[in-house]
Amino acid sequence: MRRGGVVRFLPPHSKPFGNPSAPYQRDGETSQSAAAKVKLMSSTTPPITKASLNEDALPPDTAIFGQTESLRLVRLKVEKVAVANVPVLICGESGTGKEVIAKLIHRNSTWCTGPFVKVSCPALPASLLESELFGYVKGAFTGANGSKPGKVEQANGGTLVMDEIAELDPTLQAKLLQLLQDGQYCPIGAETDRRVDVRVICITNHRLEQEIEAGSFRQDLFYRVNVVRIDLPPLRQRTEDIPFLADYFLGLYNSRYQRSAPPVSDYLLETFRRYHWPGNIRELENLIRRYVLLGVEDAIQRELLEPPGRSLIREVLWEIPPSGQVPLKKLTHQITLELERKVIHSVLQATRWNQRQAAKRLGISYRALLYKIRQAGLPSKRALLHSRSVAGKPSASANDPSGTAAPQSPAQDAPKKDSNGSPVSP
Repeated sequence: MRRGGVVRFLPPHSKPFGNPSAPYQRDGETSQSAAAKVKLMSSTTPPITKASLNEDALPPDTAIFGQTESLRLVRLKVEKVAVANVPVLICGESGTGKEVIAKLIHRNSTWCTGPFVKVSCPALPASLLESELFGYVKGAFTGANGSKPGKVEQANGGTLVMDEIAELDPTLQAKLLQLLQDGQYCPIGAETDRRVDVRVICITNHRLEQEIEAGSFRQDLFYRVNVVRIDLPPLRQRTEDIPFLADYFLGLYNSRYQRSAPPVSDYLLETFRRYHWPGNIRELENLIRRYVLLGVEDAIQRELLEPPGRSLIREVLWEIPPSGQVPLKKLTHQITLELERKVIHSVLQATRWNQRQAAKRLGISYRALLYKIRQAGLPSKRALLHSRSVAGKPSASANDPSGTAAPQSPAQDAPKKDSNGSPVSP
């Protein structure tokens, strides 16, 4: 029986899904014990329900926090800050789940019964964003035939999320500062301030310290929004959580699209672990969604091995802290290894995965090439064939790791021999 891809990497008590269509069975495990394990999973982990298919539904804790120590500390900070009326600053690269953490804080706070209002700072120009954020009164400007409440007033009694706060226009930063200091704001055209009870959460994928140095962000506003700061790590720094996330998205989109895509293969999961994830969790989610819809791993595999438009240098520069020591040797070594991996993979493709010929073209020994292939996480011929046989797919030519070449018959590859069994030269 095929072993269950992602699921077999997870301990039974922490697998995110119960009630699978068939129990996953390990080598040497009886069907009775596998069924008992499924029963245990069903009783300890939340199944995908109609409520969880709602776009606003939060993922289970196993998908949000996983097993990494950094996310465990984030979880503790979220639990403590949720009950306190203080501004929160959530930082991290795009796609790391900042809005999910903001919703989690809101739903565990005393404002959970109030509205959750999100404002995208870069979505509108400053002139329109001011009226959208603070509202206006009748006669405030030409065409203002009536009063309109802004997002701040709509969020009264709840949570106001300022998405991409680093891109807020400097003229509006002063008005936001007043809201944070006094709990008051002034709509456009109004003569008096209005008071609101609102919890403010700011989100950014920029380093606000650098924006302050550049003069585009107010330092006093930074001190107001940075009361409690939550930094979310990129997915490449929490690769042990990828099985939880992949399993969650697989179950989610199988239910949403009424599909029955099997767990991803071990080989693709290992590729996930080695991939750099410039798009973070959002990129992983879209890959799993595509896999559920198309049911093909090969295209995803090729995309991850040779992603278009990727810049490792830009991703490494993100990790350079604004102050303190910079590990130059470590960063340059990381970039060198990635460049070496891409060169080796390209040469292997050019030689149709003939490793001896590839070693000769690269000017290194065959043994050195095997070591570098393992170091780079590239598959061998045997690994490719084994992965495809385990997945129950027809084997493609071992010389074509993309799986696009038609398999050759044994008769084509076997050398011709005479009646004595000796090879005959062509």
